[in-house]
Amino acid sequence: MKKTPLIMSVMILAALLTGCGNEDKGSGTGHQYKAVLCGNPESLDPQFADDPSSNTVIKNLYSGLMSVDAGGNIVCCNAESYTVSEDGTAYTFNLRDDNYWFFDENDNDVIEEDEYFPVTAKDYVFALRRVLDPKMKSPYAQDFSCIKNAEIIERGLIDPSEAEIYAPDDRTLVVVLNEPNAEFLYLMSTPAAYPCNEEFFDSTKGRYGLDDRSVMSNGAFFVRQWFYDPYGKNNILYMKRNDADWSKTYDIYPALLSFSIERSEEDIRAVFKAEDTECFTTQNRNPYNPKKYIVEGTAATTLGLIFNPEDRFFSNENMRRAIAYAVDRGKLAKDLDSDLEPAYGIIPPAVNLSGRSYRELVSDRSFDLFDSEKAQNCFTQGRSEVGAESLEGVKVLVCGGTVDTAALHTLTQDWQSIFGTYIGIDEVTEEEYNRRIEEGDYSIALYPLKGELGYGTSVLAQFERIPCLQYAADGELTAPLRKCTDTNALVGAYTSAERSMIEGYGFVPVFYKKSYLIASKDNEQIYYDPFTEAVDFRLALNYS
Repeated sequence: MKKTPLIMSVMILAALLTGCGNEDKGSGTGHQYKAVLCGNPESLDPQFADDPSSNTVIKNLYSGLMSVDAGGNIVCCNAESYTVSEDGTAYTFNLRDDNYWFFDENDNDVIEEDEYFPVTAKDYVFALRRVLDPKMKSPYAQDFSCIKNAEIIERGLIDPSEAEIYAPDDRTLVVVLNEPNAEFLYLMSTPAAYPCNEEFFDSTKGRYGLDDRSVMSNGAFFVRQWFYDPYGKNNILYMKRNDADWSKTYDIYPALLSFSIERSEEDIRAVFKAEDTECFTTQNRNPYNPKKYIVEGTAATTLGLIFNPEDRFFSNENMRRAIAYAVDRGKLAKDLDSDLEPAYGIIPPAVNLSGRSYRELVSDRSFDLFDSEKAQNCFTQGRSEVGAESLEGVKVLVCGGTVDTAALHTLTQDWQSIFGTYIGIDEVTEEEYNRRIEEGDYSIALYPLKGELGYGTSVLAQFERIPCLQYAADGELTAPLRKCTDTNALVGAYTSAERSMIEGYGFVPVFYKKSYLIASKDNEQIYYDPFTEAVDFRLALNYS
């Protein structure tokens, strides 16, 4: 479907005005954002990429049928509407007719008639079938295993084309599930469900998403230039507002995004200090004063104690019970600043259901196990079972870049009081922490648990996916969650899964930890997903 010459003339004029920066600066629109990525994006293929740099670019490059608004509600984006069958297993999405692919064939920044064409339902069919294709090894395949025939496809028994995903016409997408799934609409808002045009994909000859000529946009911005030299400096990824995107779900405020690609957070902090970037994301808010900067923190990580199942002491269940019973979170809370809060549960506050934090819907205080007498009894019994008189040399492995170890001093002092033995802290660099976890070189470790996506099942799925956590899960932890028919059932299933994990004594939640967006004060409406670590500039305003 082509636009009329009149509309084309308006679009070309809009592109030219954007190029001249001819917008109302008093409104905060039309800004040329200086942004930053920590490391080169691994891929701009939304069905495959999962690193923070890629996620940020993808968020601004594409758009999907559904999206999550600033309040955490799931709303239509490129879908005009949707319906669900009476049995809850068939979703029919009606596509808007004003969302377009754009590829700047001649690199002249002008939207020409042969460089844009409509996004159709077939593009979503192709994308979702790619996710399920075992040859692709998408990290999101398990998330979409609720689609009918997905599990058979994963085992290689049938072709991905047999997945029950259909396009009856260009503006209608039908997805059939094995059974009702209360989290499916959220999944359809994630990058893995963004469209992929099969003809363009084939034209890239295996390089889809790997350079600036192997991607095209259906979202707010398009990639104008992507340059990366692993041995050099001045690495950039430059994006321009996509005025061929006429899906007026919302206006796109910035004119340009100019990302510098830095090697480390230390480099990024230096760039921010030099005022060469508007914002960055970090796990550590220090030393940024909220009076001088925008400092937005979201508790998306649960820091919990894990145990080495091969360890002499903590392969014993009573020893793990002793530790679990000896964590007095009420006492810990008195010594914490706003970066941390005591965690009684596993799913962090940043996980939303129906626009509200799950932790508001279900208080985690019912999971509190603290009982010093039980802790002493289990410790005595466990020590007898392993034939040890003391725990000499036992330390908690902690990544110094994740948490201030001062927050753990109250905990270790309590343990010494309850057990009559000292358990120390072994603070190491992130590199050494990861190495020792992988090699099993620890007795106890404080582990940062975070979902790859912002829903509860993704958080709990880490116990099935990550080797050092698998011992803590009993059976298929997430299988019941993927069968919940509505939000109420999901709340109950989350709660049941959390309780079974906590009372299994393999993961002992201690803190909820915040992730941060740090920005200069003249910015508004820059949004940050603490799970994917994507920064969304689509509605960003700048008043400098």
